[in-house]
Amino acid sequence: MKIIKLRDGKERSLLKRHPWVFEGSIASGRADSGETVRVESHAGEFLAWGAYSPASSIRVRAWSFDAAERIDAAFFERRIARAVAVRARLPIASDAMRLIHGEADGLPGLVVDRYGDTLSAQFTCAGVERWKPAIADALLKITGLTRLYERSDASVRELEGLPSIAGWLRLPTGTDDGTEVTIHEHGWRLTVDVARGHKTGYYLDQRDSRKLFADCVRHFGVRRVLNCYSYTGGFSVAALAGGATEVTSVDSSGPALERATAHVALNEFDAARHTAIDADVNATLRRFVDEGRRFDAIVLDPPKFASTAAQAERAARAYKDINRLAFMLLEPGGLLFTFSCSGGVSADLFHKIVAGAGLDAGIDGQIHARTGAAPDHPMTVTFPEGEYLKGLVIVKQIA
Repeated sequence: MKIIKLRDGKERSLLKRHPWVFEGSIASGRADSGETVRVESHAGEFLAWGAYSPASSIRVRAWSFDAAERIDAAFFERRIARAVAVRARLPIASDAMRLIHGEADGLPGLVVDRYGDTLSAQFTCAGVERWKPAIADALLKITGLTRLYERSDASVRELEGLPSIAGWLRLPTGTDDGTEVTIHEHGWRLTVDVARGHKTGYYLDQRDSRKLFADCVRHFGVRRVLNCYSYTGGFSVAALAGGATEVTSVDSSGPALERATAHVALNEFDAARHTAIDADVNATLRRFVDEGRRFDAIVLDPPKFASTAAQAERAARAYKDINRLAFMLLEPGGLLFTFSCSGGVSADLFHKIVAGAGLDAGIDGQIHARTGAAPDHPMTVTFPEGEYLKGLVIVKQIA
């Protein structure tokens, strides 16, 4: 077993069971890509078993802090079984869910979502890439499914020196190789294309926020809804389910909007209640302000503006601008569902950004709720970086 020895004093994070070891913390040792290494303190004490990533600034990701544990195929089967068992205990109102959530499930770099009878997996770092066949076998064994699609096409793989890969990882001979799956969520029907959809196919982390939005639309008597960065219309379907009479979906992806329109029909809502606009969101918000448009509820669910804290300042300006415009478009007493999925923007910073947007717009509001990722996207106490999605539900003050 190859040994990675840390610089003096750099063992503190591993002693607190944080799973990352950065390049600058290492005094000596190296290994092949994804190879299991023994991580030791400067004094030679065992700290963790981990996977070595020679091309990444995160040079080692810890598998286990137990010196007696062996990292083999059985280890991955145990970890996957534990993660799946946790999800089985959660009240998830869907047949689509996240089964493996990277570090939070003790499997750094692995994300696995289930969409009905199909698994969609991302292998984003060297460790899980090396163990891919064993992981694939364990996933099928534990879930009892036979279809596993790989979406290892995230840009983060470049940081690991890994190529982009997408395609069927496991598919029985003679089985339908179609990549579109129909899922059920809170009684709604939605379609997901695991080959072409964002991430692994869909944004399952917003499942609970979509239900909250439907409930708020119903409770507050919302009629006119603007869904920005609508993707395939999950929040639009939620708005219609809540009783909204006019829903406008805005996104810069024509295919995503086509699917959003199809979702309106799939759930048997009147097509006249939904309008899809293929356009830049920021420009559309500005145009609506100039036109004097007003809405009873607005959803802002933009893509990631900041991957790291170093990018937070630039991201803050972008978040502030769209929230300022949204405040201006809301009717008094209207609802703003605003989100950030940027890991580099903390919940506290996001709150300050939205507050600043309100000040610039000359508008105040009350926080009705704070939201985060659905519980099948867990965060552990030892890995705060796992908190990426945060949201605020704000009721605009009535003059």
